[in-house]
Amino acid sequence: MTETLPTWFDDDVAELEVPGVDHVVVRLGGGRYGLAAHDVAEVVPVPRITRLPGSPVWVRGLANWRGHVLPVIDVRPLLDVAVTPLPTSARLVVVAVDDVEVGVVAETVTGLVAVPVPCPPAPIGLTGDSAELVRGLADPGPAGPVAVLGTPQLLALGARSGQSR
Repeated sequence: MTETLPTWFDDDVAELEVPGVDHVVVRLGGGRYGLAAHDVAEVVPVPRITRLPGSPVWVRGLANWRGHVLPVIDVRPLLDVAVTPLPTSARLVVVAVDDVEVGVVAETVTGLVAVPVPCPPAPIGLTGDSAELVRGLADPGPAGPVAVLGTPQLLALGARSGQSR
């Protein structure tokens, strides 16, 4: 039986050969980043976002998600990734734990990978916000490495989104 992947996946899907925790892989600039799949509530096309005046550059604004207000963040500036206009493949990855939710803008969602437990550590050379967000670096196969983003750090950014930096 062949499983059909959702339409928001593209052809860059890695095989799930390594036992571990599934991560949704998103592309930001030229890099691949993973978000723990069990913390991803939904992946949707980027909705209309209302900008918040005076907010930090990484705060995209607020969006309506399932009838309530969702803070939307763009981690590209925090990861030193060039911020370019979002392509039509862009998606909003809603990360939710308990009653805390944040939307993370992704240029595209490429699939799922299994990240080994424990996750290999992040490179020592990361500094500033990148060092805070990247919890590890997995190499799931021929598609290349995936920087694993920490869910608590993403949710904390959502909570800070109304404050100036």
